[in-house]
Amino acid sequence: MIPQDIIRCKRDGGTLSATQIEDFIGGLVSGAVSEGQAAAFAMAIFFRGMIARETAALTTAMSESGLRLSWSLNGPVLDKHSTGGVGDHISLILAPAVAACGGFVPMISGRGLGHTGGTLDKLDSIVGYETQPSTDLFQSVVRDIGCAIIGQTSDLAPADRKLYAIRDVTATVESIPLITASILSKKLAAGLDGLVMDVKTGSGAFMPTLPEAQALAQSLATVAREAGLVTTSVLTDMDQPLASSAGNALEVLHAIAHLRGEACEPRVQEVVVELGAQMLLLGRLAPNLTSARSKIEAALTSGAAAERFAQMVVALGGPADLMERAQQILPTAPVMMPVPASRSAYVAGFNTRALGMVVVALGGGRMRPQDKIDHAVGLSKCVEAGTFVHKGDPLCFVHARSMSQAQEACVTLQSAITLGDEASAPTQMVKQIFAA
Repeated sequence: MIPQDIIRCKRDGGTLSATQIEDFIGGLVSGAVSEGQAAAFAMAIFFRGMIARETAALTTAMSESGLRLSWSLNGPVLDKHSTGGVGDHISLILAPAVAACGGFVPMISGRGLGHTGGTLDKLDSIVGYETQPSTDLFQSVVRDIGCAIIGQTSDLAPADRKLYAIRDVTATVESIPLITASILSKKLAAGLDGLVMDVKTGSGAFMPTLPEAQALAQSLATVAREAGLVTTSVLTDMDQPLASSAGNALEVLHAIAHLRGEACEPRVQEVVVELGAQMLLLGRLAPNLTSARSKIEAALTSGAAAERFAQMVVALGGPADLMERAQQILPTAPVMMPVPASRSAYVAGFNTRALGMVVVALGGGRMRPQDKIDHAVGLSKCVEAGTFVHKGDPLCFVHARSMSQAQEACVTLQSAITLGDEASAPTQMVKQIFAA
């Protein structure tokens, strides 16, 4: 196998064989393929695309690059994956809620990509929480508690872990074949019975338009079907931050408040309930959608989901009192600055990607694979579209390491949040469902 020949073939618009793809992915894991060659490979795919057969081969090769789990449990093995957004910490609420309803959720999540936050970066803000446990510990936590949210260990889809980090810093994230292969390779390695995909669309999504999101949903469905994995895709809005907080520790704090019933934001609640209901339907844990939604809502309001989350945190090394003392345990930034409205008006819209990039610039994301995350920085109390604000009212608050960083972020945010003279219509959160 000569890596540059494979790169050249795709660069020039050729169709790669399954053998070529398997060889390249094998070389990525063994070290025979350099980081630069992997970056060139990703860029060639970004511009030239892949046909369905190539994407399926890439997915299979990455899922088989390490261990594939098998389960023997007294319930369905289910998972959810989001294509990424700003203020999207749904996994932290959803996994324990589904576990409380009888599902088993072995959630293998990723780091932040581009302007979007990563579930693992959020969990790393919890002192002691082990995001890369041994496979034995991972399986035992899922078996005993019903859910475990971890990252790719060294033996689970290692090819995807390497390519994922390269895509993040080489502007090759927004590629349907690469997104499809990355998502499904992890999920196939996890040995799932059913998967619900949260495909984001809007200014903060990798697929900003509805047709692009529909194309990604179709790609995921096609490849998953070929692999024998039952999948439902839910297209949801990302034209504004999903939650009022964006940034790692801030989103964990927000998720805990939601689980405890202290800050149940409607947009977050709607997405959690819809995705959870679809997961219960795939697992045959509810007879219909109405019943499934009621079960998820009950898991949240009863405190059962919060209890599962607390148990998961402790089982994976985190503090036993996180739910009660989250404000004291999670890291906080030394500077907190309001972003004032320049005039009295309605909040008309957001450049949500720009908001995500502000978090990255503050240190809450990565510019290079080796960059360390500042878990304390980010945004909080972001206003929703349609809100009327008076001049000087805070549009959100910046949490920063220094005053100069906060001031720079403030200028960018004032440009990224559009003010208008009329209230915008409420956003439809769930746009479309591609049923299994």
